[in-house]
Amino acid sequence: MARGAANGRTKQGGRPLKVDQEVAPSPWVPFRHPVFTVLWIATVISNIGTWMQNAAAGWLMTSLNPDPLIVSLVQVATALPMFLFALPAGALADILDRRRLLISVQIALTLVIASLGLLVNVNLVTPWILLAFTFAVGVGSALIAPSWQAIVPQLVPREHLSPAVALNGVGFNVSRAVGPALAGVIIGMLGLGAPFWINAASYLVVIAALLWWRPLQPPSRHLPAERFGSALRIGLRHAANNRHLQSTAVRAAGFFLFASAYWALLPLVARDQVAGGPALYGTMLGAVGAGAIAGAFVLPYLKARLGADGLVAVGSLGTAAALVAFALVRAPGEALAACVLAGLSWICVLAPLNVSAQVALPAWVRGRGLSLFVTVQFGAMAFGSAAWGKVASMATLPLACFAAAAGAILTIPLLWRWKLQTGAGIDMSPSSHWPQPVLSEGLEQDMLDDRGPVLTTIEYRVRAEDRNGFLQAIALLAQQRRRDGAYGWDVFQDATKDDRFVEIFYSASWLEHLRQHERVTQADKLAQERVNAFHLGNDPPRVRHLLAAEAATSA
Repeated sequence: MARGAANGRTKQGGRPLKVDQEVAPSPWVPFRHPVFTVLWIATVISNIGTWMQNAAAGWLMTSLNPDPLIVSLVQVATALPMFLFALPAGALADILDRRRLLISVQIALTLVIASLGLLVNVNLVTPWILLAFTFAVGVGSALIAPSWQAIVPQLVPREHLSPAVALNGVGFNVSRAVGPALAGVIIGMLGLGAPFWINAASYLVVIAALLWWRPLQPPSRHLPAERFGSALRIGLRHAANNRHLQSTAVRAAGFFLFASAYWALLPLVARDQVAGGPALYGTMLGAVGAGAIAGAFVLPYLKARLGADGLVAVGSLGTAAALVAFALVRAPGEALAACVLAGLSWICVLAPLNVSAQVALPAWVRGRGLSLFVTVQFGAMAFGSAAWGKVASMATLPLACFAAAAGAILTIPLLWRWKLQTGAGIDMSPSSHWPQPVLSEGLEQDMLDDRGPVLTTIEYRVRAEDRNGFLQAIALLAQQRRRDGAYGWDVFQDATKDDRFVEIFYSASWLEHLRQHERVTQADKLAQERVNAFHLGNDPPRVRHLLAAEAATSA
């Protein structure tokens, strides 16, 4: 972000800026980057096809089986794969070439969706076949969701990340506004199978854009890629020690659990309460998207005045009001107004949550961290959709909407302590400040790669009067060690020399310890410097690396 000059003479609109006053970048600034623009357009086209298919699938299910629980299972089948597979997909996004992964999965999705379109055309679809194909498409979407989110920082500089995320939200909601409305028209003209075929063709646009994109080559790796199991385990350990990401996940779970109600039940609102057809249902989904588009344009204004947490609170209140409206609507105009409010509220919550997850993560674990956010989001959506469908089936649809609205309101005070975007001001660029360890002549590097565990010890000399300050500083450093892959961290005080402290932590293998050298960030460097400031003497703290001893085997 640009800042006012230190002397306060920089002007904007004829008025002097205050010292260090932030100037928000234009919401359109990411379009200055051609790669972002091309991929944005391609994904909008593809998402239009996806929303056409979603509208067709939801309406098709009301014709195959109108029971509220069965209808809600379409949303469950869409969201559940994200919950089940997003974490493994995040690990793949961090250890594989993201562009190649995206292209491969998009090709597979094209074939799956075209097959479903064929079955619809020949009238062989049953409720369970529809759910099975919907689940299969959801699996493909889950495999690429972390990669899509993780490549955004590759397309724009960090200072343009927030408007880029917002524009992605705009694009998503443009497609959500256009796709369902087109689906209603096309179903009437060409039948229920047409939206599936159009969606299959739309994936080809994204594949072409990804083939055209040539990302900058990352710095050459000195170490081999992580193994899948290790990458997944390290990613979970990082998330367990990243309080910025944890706060985002808690707030996401609270919102999506209740907001899922109208996504699951909207086909029944259109069919049973408003007595409409597929055209009205598509228009209602389009109105949700239109509301979200409108919301994207007021987001900078609201964010500047409310902050991320206040914006989510306002969006949650708006979602509750929309749910109450869905319980009461009986006319098309009322239903469309409720949908616009729902879309406006949705983007007010989703955009700050997404940015909060992005800025909480360093590059090396971004795919895995974002996959956790996706897992929480769609896990809450899947569970909530099934739960609200069951409530509507056992009681009434309005009662389910009222209950979800009450829950959305209660989450605001209950989850307020978990703040958003707390990682925005932290420098997570690599620091490479750990010196490479020196090995003895008897230990060859190729023999060490798979040996472990590795015990690292760091000796500090600290004055007695600085003991409490030192322990507080090193406790913060402990989180950094664990986030970067260490386990079993502790600090000890020498029983014979009260000024001697020893920090220890374990790494799974020597190779894993070397990866920690590449993961440390500028923020980690500052934390280490605060600890080292307590160390006595001119020499730095002494570091030792100890390998698990292995007895030689006889031939």
